[in-house]
Amino acid sequence: MRAFGLGALHVLPLCLAVIPWGILAGSMAVDAGLTFAQSVGMSAIIFAGAAQLVTLGLVASGAGMLTIIFSVFFITAQHLLYGLTLRSHVAHLKWYQRITIGFLLTDELFAVSAQPKVKLTPAYMIGAGLCFYLAWVAVSIVGIIMASQVSDLSRYHLDFSIVATLLAIVIPLIKTFSTLVGVIVSFCLSIIFSWLNIEGGVVIGGLTGMFIAVCVARARGEQK
Repeated sequence: MRAFGLGALHVLPLCLAVIPWGILAGSMAVDAGLTFAQSVGMSAIIFAGAAQLVTLGLVASGAGMLTIIFSVFFITAQHLLYGLTLRSHVAHLKWYQRITIGFLLTDELFAVSAQPKVKLTPAYMIGAGLCFYLAWVAVSIVGIIMASQVSDLSRYHLDFSIVATLLAIVIPLIKTFSTLVGVIVSFCLSIIFSWLNIEGGVVIGGLTGMFIAVCVARARGEQK
């Protein structure tokens, strides 16, 4: 239980930072025409902020199912890397433990799991993941309720919380020169491609930054 509580405690600051993001996701679900049950179900089942926001935007624009599926796949592709990174810590667990951790695995859970002094036990990861999951669903419900009470929530620029949360996750993970180069390249290219209205520009920028970071790390002989 101590590890479970410690995981929940470590992810708590990110739970607080993501409150505006969850409210935005909930309100967008209502604006897209989803019922209360559908809106809550989306947050509870999909459990991926960026994927939810993109899906809702595509649904509102009348996009087809295949477009939504492929868009969400590329947006959440980093979870494949998260899973591979944590494989050594979960490979020996029972199937239902692996499925639970896999469902709860988000950017935030991976961020707290990447801390060097943390002992990654199943209880720790489930504690952190479950705490964030409950917080996400709760604030999404608040957003759903607010959507019917407060007109035009988008004018409050709650989407800025997405940027703030991702910065809070990324910055502590920058510990080498190659990582810094990769982050800067990804950031700059994503802005340029978005400004040029290049479809998938953020994904392209991110992959390019990762490739350059690997090249820099090899050139400098950096160790993990």
